[in-house]
Amino acid sequence: MTATGTYQRPAAAGLLGGWISRLELALELGLTVDTLRRWEAQRFGPPCVRAGRKVYYRRDAVQDWLQVQEVPSPRRAGGRR
Repeated sequence: MTATGTYQRPAAAGLLGGWISRLELALELGLTVDTLRRWEAQRFGPPCVRAGRKVYYRRDAVQDWLQVQEVPSPRRAGGRR
């Protein structure tokens, strides 16, 4: 975190370019890290990779998962004509 209290992601370079940490994903989705941890235990949520104790998500896989979660709003029946 910076002095202003905002989290700044390190520049994407090298081996982990295109991958984000659990904290970064939680911040981007407006969720808690615990929610992502619970989703992983329930085998729900975007796919992740473990490197020791670190958990990483591939940005493309997260975007694909979000698109699959998109549900069209149901049409209401019996409305006024």
